[in-house]
Amino acid sequence: MLDTYKLRSACSLPFVFDKKINTVGTSNADVPLADPGMYQLDITLRRGQSLAARDRGGTSDPYVKFKIGRKEVFRSKIIHKNLNPVWEEKACILVDHLREPLYIKVFDYDFGLQDDFMGSAFLDLTQLELNRSTDVTLPLKDPHYPDHDLGVILLSVILSPKEGEPRDVDLSENEVVGSYFSVKSFFWRFQTQSLRLSDQHRKSHLWRGIVSITLIEGRDLKAMDSNGLSDPYVKFRLGHQKYKSKIMPKTLNPQWREQFDFHLYEERGGIIDITAWDKDAGKRDDFIGRCQVDLSSLSREQTHKLELQLEEGEGHLVLLVTLTASATVSISDLSVNSLEDQKEREEILKRYSPLRIFHNLKDVGFLQVKVIRAEGLMAADMTGKSDPFCVVELNNDRLLTHTVYKNLSPEWNKVFTFNIKDIHSVLEVTVYDEDRDRSADFLGKVAIPLLSIQNGEQKAYVLKNKQLTGPTKGVIYLEIDVIFNAVKASLRTLIPKEQKYIEEENRLSKQLLLRNFIRMKRCVMVLINAAYYINSCFDWDSPPRSLAAFVLFLFVVWNFELYMIPLVLLLLLTWNYFLIISGKDNRQRDTVVEDMLEDEEEEDDKDDKDSEKKGFINKIYAIQEVCVSVQNILDEVASFGERIKNTFNWTVPFLSWLAIVALCMFTVILYFIPLRYIVLVWGINKFTKKLRSPYAIDNNELLDFLSRVPSDVQVVQYQELKPDPSHSPYKRKKNNLG
Repeated sequence: MLDTYKLRSACSLPFVFDKKINTVGTSNADVPLADPGMYQLDITLRRGQSLAARDRGGTSDPYVKFKIGRKEVFRSKIIHKNLNPVWEEKACILVDHLREPLYIKVFDYDFGLQDDFMGSAFLDLTQLELNRSTDVTLPLKDPHYPDHDLGVILLSVILSPKEGEPRDVDLSENEVVGSYFSVKSFFWRFQTQSLRLSDQHRKSHLWRGIVSITLIEGRDLKAMDSNGLSDPYVKFRLGHQKYKSKIMPKTLNPQWREQFDFHLYEERGGIIDITAWDKDAGKRDDFIGRCQVDLSSLSREQTHKLELQLEEGEGHLVLLVTLTASATVSISDLSVNSLEDQKEREEILKRYSPLRIFHNLKDVGFLQVKVIRAEGLMAADMTGKSDPFCVVELNNDRLLTHTVYKNLSPEWNKVFTFNIKDIHSVLEVTVYDEDRDRSADFLGKVAIPLLSIQNGEQKAYVLKNKQLTGPTKGVIYLEIDVIFNAVKASLRTLIPKEQKYIEEENRLSKQLLLRNFIRMKRCVMVLINAAYYINSCFDWDSPPRSLAAFVLFLFVVWNFELYMIPLVLLLLLTWNYFLIISGKDNRQRDTVVEDMLEDEEEEDDKDDKDSEKKGFINKIYAIQEVCVSVQNILDEVASFGERIKNTFNWTVPFLSWLAIVALCMFTVILYFIPLRYIVLVWGINKFTKKLRSPYAIDNNELLDFLSRVPSDVQVVQYQELKPDPSHSPYKRKKNNLG
């Protein structure tokens, strides 16, 4: 008999990196070693009594999680400001054996912060009588403070055997939860002689729709500062998806005009929690007000303009909200994938053919990732083994494989499919070690730009460290296919880049500050050296060079036309292109940046050890915030200069070709059309843009284009490492034959 995993139906599984699960076994002798079938556990979460206060006001906002083993199987709604909450919520859970107890955890919901732990309890399923309703009162305890009284949770449970084959469970937003949100498919272990999935489980679509939100403006917000103004920003939360707007300084009527998307995991939509805050440097931000949007009350495929009154405060927020159907994102077994099915492949190729340029411009392409296996992973457990699983990320779409326990060379054999919104996105595949008692351990990561992928090639990628600057132990075998519409991809290049919701919080780093300063200095020195060169021509340091420059100056000034500007840039791109194809590549690996990134990694490890000893340094909080801002500004300036350089260096050939097309168009336009007419059209467009589209989001096409070009740091991070020849599958076959 073979152990395999059966893919369950659509579910949202926010991913946890700090899961603390203490499973308690049972020694009941009546429990058989292998249960003959499935059990159905019907639970009614009644209420809580005398729960612990976790908020400053002496109350809490409690909610409850149910877990069996490593799986979260239910999560209750949040009851605000109540230490004696009444839920009266029901859950139906399928249990494949009774050895694992039901683990109950209670948390205090804190919007924008990590939720506070309020206590936990266990329910031993082997002690329940079959087919009989049992009222259970569970005292809550904190394992670190067992003597503290944290209140009780009251439940009603019915355990009954489930006859027949295990059926699929429709779950939503019920897997491990933490600072990182994502989605994970459920797998039930069962014994079978067949490895084929049934037809209805060929694919599992993990979310059912998308809600597109545009934050337009705020009106008459509450003044929180002494100057009678505020520095407002807004936080959004839908389930475990979060978004934070930019800060608008010194205004009570801010204009944000920001757009972002959330995934919908429930048919009824859910509720978006919105809070407005005033930014205060060096101290806790002030609360301005809150409001909610009930998505179940909004019709789909239609844009709704909402003016929301802020509760517990003053003013309004103006939003545009649109609910649309789901994008194609799925997980399936290796034996079942879209591109090997000839009919499905033809449909995908037709969907992204050049003839369908203006059909759904946001749908740029299709990505299929086969996560096959890994070899030689790092041993993270004391037993010399690991429990590895994979996280596959494309922008804000995150999918996970199942965990392969006690194995350093796991085989997942899973196929992930994504819709591509931006061809310049980077596919990230991260391997973690699942740990029951503490946060998941990082084992390795690779970052692969979509434009660098060679379709249909099974490739061994050397795993890198967290900073993507050097190798770590192990390789992962992937086979990736990308199909996209080049015209759509080009058009999408000129609109704002999708913002990543969850990113690591910036912190002060001396090495990072020095690195960004040196990068900016190098970009500035290019301009300074150019100025010195021109000045040397004026000084006649080299008479032949100065004479040539003088003749060229007279010729250009006498015959100058505006079209010559893009023409010169076009010639520069063409010159570098011919240098590259002729083997005279003038692009050099930046060893300085690589060395500094490695030094930064060592410093980060040192800082992590120091932070465990020192804790938070509150006295320099304000100074740190200023330094982080300076550090980020240096990074932005340095990246801007490097992106311009890398455009002309053909670092991303797709973008360089796009630049050639654009420069050719500009050259022709400027050649045939007088400048005054072009300036007139540009001015009319700028003056009438807000009249024609009041809620248009401002953007700069040139900056949006440059945002797709990798900086020198990103070039190093995305660079593939050469695998160990011993990991070659062809060499392995030859050795086996030998």
